[in-house]
Amino acid sequence: MAVILAAISVLLQLGILVLLAVQIALQWRQLSLAQQSSLRRGVRHSTAHGWQLWSAQHGWRSVQLRADSIALPALVLLRYRYAHQWFYRSVLIPADSLPQDSHRRLRVRLKFSRQRWRALKAIE
Repeated sequence: MAVILAAISVLLQLGILVLLAVQIALQWRQLSLAQQSSLRRGVRHSTAHGWQLWSAQHGWRSVQLRADSIALPALVLLRYRYAHQWFYRSVLIPADSLPQDSHRRLRVRLKFSRQRWRALKAIE
């Protein structure tokens, strides 16, 4: 019985080590991808077009925000979808990624925007 317990312990340690190595590799890849300018995003709101996200590939595109988008002092989590797509995506905006005043204005606008969840028109 002791041999089985010792073998399980070694296998468990090996499994944890493999999981840790995979997690480090994934984090390293994500950090290197985050520094590429093609993956950067912008967000804006206008009365004419509603909420829009910017990407280097497509420019400004209208989005529909979900009701489960979160605006906290430390971060803003935007859950959105593009027109003609039925699945939702997410963007996380930490407080230190914007000037403090801009991040505060974004949170306030998200909380008090009346039509943030309205259906998208086919503008594109």
